[in-house]
Amino acid sequence: MDTVQWRVIANWSPELLAAAGVTLRVSAISFVLALIIGTVTGVIRSRAGGRLAFPIAAYVEFFRGTPLLVQLFFIYYGLPQIGITMDAWTAAIVGLGLNGGAYISEIVRGALAGIHRGQYDAAHALGFGWLQTIAWVVMPQALRTATPPLMNSFAALLKESSLVSILAITEMMNVANQVYSRTFRAFEIFAVVALMYFTMTFFVSQVSRLLERRLALGR
Repeated sequence: MDTVQWRVIANWSPELLAAAGVTLRVSAISFVLALIIGTVTGVIRSRAGGRLAFPIAAYVEFFRGTPLLVQLFFIYYGLPQIGITMDAWTAAIVGLGLNGGAYISEIVRGALAGIHRGQYDAAHALGFGWLQTIAWVVMPQALRTATPPLMNSFAALLKESSLVSILAITEMMNVANQVYSRTFRAFEIFAVVALMYFTMTFFVSQVSRLLERRLALGR
């Protein structure tokens, strides 16, 4: 039986740590984009009717109903055939952002639906417009409900970022595959990569719990 050779990880640790930084950077930028898209579409969907209701609903259902891997292939390899070309980084961020935005849209819509109608009426009675009501009255209250699932969305996006390795971005899975192709030490390499992903997502979950407690105190 072959023995575990952890020195392989010691030799390649600088590359893996650098790749972890790339993973975090891709995930963070994509999540900001997803948060913007999801908040805007969620707020619009929370209003009954409207000309934008159907196309936004179609966007949400499409990106929630198809695999992220297919979406990344379509954006990076399919869109150039109709004249829309992106580099690998842009395609990865757009793909992750659009996919995450579809899920965040439902989170925001659900959080807004949980706000009592009287809050809207009171804001309108004070002379607030619709956008002012959303920004200053409704969203601060909805944030308490939305924070835990939003943090879960970031953790999920962090894990799903491993799929951008297909676009030749040097994130953790891409580097792990390169190391494996040179060393053929699958157990050590992928065990450590799994531990790195777990560490990052565990940290996100702890931040989420901290935010929940602070928001509960604010309540």
